[in-house]
Amino acid sequence: MALSQRYRLLAPLALVSVAAIALTGCAEAAPGGGSGDSDGKSTVRISGGITGIEADDLNKSFESFEKDTGIKVEYTGDKGFEGNIVTKVTGGDAPDIAIVPQPGLLKTLVETGKVQAAPDSVSKAVDENWSADWKKYGTFDDTFYAAPMLANLKGYIWYSPSSFKEWGVEVPKTWDEMITLTDTIREKTGKAPWCAGFSSEAASGWPGTDWIEDLVLRQSGPEVYDKWIDGDVKFTDPEIKKAFDAVGSILLNPDYVNAGFGDVKSINSTAFGDVAAKVADGSCALTHQASFLSANFLDVKNADGKTPEVGPDGDVYAFLMPGETEGELQVEGGGEFVAGFNDDPSTVKVLEFMASPEFADARVKLGGVLSANKKADSSLASSEFLKEAMDIMQDDSTTFRFDASDLMPSTVGSGSFWKGMVDWVDGKSTDEVLSNIQAGYEN
Repeated sequence: MALSQRYRLLAPLALVSVAAIALTGCAEAAPGGGSGDSDGKSTVRISGGITGIEADDLNKSFESFEKDTGIKVEYTGDKGFEGNIVTKVTGGDAPDIAIVPQPGLLKTLVETGKVQAAPDSVSKAVDENWSADWKKYGTFDDTFYAAPMLANLKGYIWYSPSSFKEWGVEVPKTWDEMITLTDTIREKTGKAPWCAGFSSEAASGWPGTDWIEDLVLRQSGPEVYDKWIDGDVKFTDPEIKKAFDAVGSILLNPDYVNAGFGDVKSINSTAFGDVAAKVADGSCALTHQASFLSANFLDVKNADGKTPEVGPDGDVYAFLMPGETEGELQVEGGGEFVAGFNDDPSTVKVLEFMASPEFADARVKLGGVLSANKKADSSLASSEFLKEAMDIMQDDSTTFRFDASDLMPSTVGSGSFWKGMVDWVDGKSTDEVLSNIQAGYEN
């Protein structure tokens, strides 16, 4: 799986309403549809890291827009997008629009001076339909550049509803209940309940950072989480060590991991997506992964050799990792941002459409994704799981934060933090790992 795909969410993880603005503008530009805006491009080029079937579905999402406006939209996916886009932009080969999977990369693109500030119509849409946090992630030096697109939700615990029924256990409502559940499953099966994989084709370790981020947010709250991202709370701070200790009580416990794969150290050699097969066939009772793991169950088999059904009464399903207090909903996730590189009228109309609930509905209806757009229709989601995830993202009572490692400097977020998680599983002490991660700020 390309690195960009890990940001699909599912946590984490876009809320907009320019239906009237976008569609009225389209109608005025091309009465009756068909000829496009005479003052704008006939084709708008979009680039991003979304490839394969997802890229095909993204292109299909523009069909009604193209019919209404006469503007042709061409999305091209690039597996090496994250490494190539800055070079293309600085070399004068920028697309009209880029779909950027991390705020950190978006910031780098903004610093090239080539990204245009978002049109006022897009800014208004984000104000009306996304949380302030979503707009903040697309804003730099008080200038708003990029609206959110799709989202993914992290912090899910995947399990087997039928096994839970067999064991007489229920979904936990607090962290302590989840630990009790773990012990109960071990007692009933005589096996390690949890499986995990930190290996990734692009770079290993990031699945572990998701664990830590979830615990910092749930244990210490959004204020500490934000200060941690900003560097005001160091990795060596007791609040961060507390999160490592909590995660370590599961991942470093040989009685708890690594179901279906081996011992604790096998976590580093296990591909993050391979855990889906072990949950599906019953080898693993519990695994922690984002909403996008749902796609991995399409390619594996259950104990009967069939494609597992994902549902509350199916072969596999998921619940959000609970916090310390029952009823609190604090989640992290991710998503993409839509940045424009020119103010051509056709480009602006595409940006407006991509910031609308109509675009969100068109893409969600095609399956496999979710949106945090509050005016998007969650009933269009392709599964009950994705609908529930969308409802959580759209709920005003949900405390949402973007993936912390994506917001930290790259020398830390995708550098020392990722490497530190691998070292930690390999046996380095928590204190040494935390110091080494913090040292990434000096590089």
